[in-house]
Amino acid sequence: MSQASQRPVGPLCYVALGSNLGESAKILREALARMQALSAAPLVQSALWQSSPVDCPPGSPMFVNALAGLRAQTNETPESLLGKLQAIEKEFGRPAKKVMNEARPLDLDLIAFGTDTRTSSTLTLPHPRAHLRRFVLQPLNEIAPRLVLPGQSKSIGELLAALPLDEVLVRL
Repeated sequence: MSQASQRPVGPLCYVALGSNLGESAKILREALARMQALSAAPLVQSALWQSSPVDCPPGSPMFVNALAGLRAQTNETPESLLGKLQAIEKEFGRPAKKVMNEARPLDLDLIAFGTDTRTSSTLTLPHPRAHLRRFVLQPLNEIAPRLVLPGQSKSIGELLAALPLDEVLVRL
């Protein structure tokens, strides 16, 4: 075994990516590359998916979504990782939020940080609506179908199968 493989690493974390402003597919690919620097191991990535806006202002553009699994650094906390993800969003031109779920060049949501749970004004883990959203579950099912989010009793695959078919995703 090499020394690199013996280094302790932090928990497996899942991050949902979305974009509906600009060249969304290109933005997500570049964001995934930036996120690799945050991971102690190679990222696990879903395909890119196009989805209709959910709970967004009327006339919102279509989204491109993806999901990434990253291995946190040993000293990483959910809050420190969230701060780094928010910094990446700003680098890609995400303005301060004015309207809930408004169009944006990049949205990075921390879905899960290992088995950690949080409920604070800045962070709720696991993400409180992840288990209800096809645009999160479909790409997450590609990379972690047997994952059971903290507080859930069903796997990602089971949650996905139980969702109504009113939200349509197209694999890009």
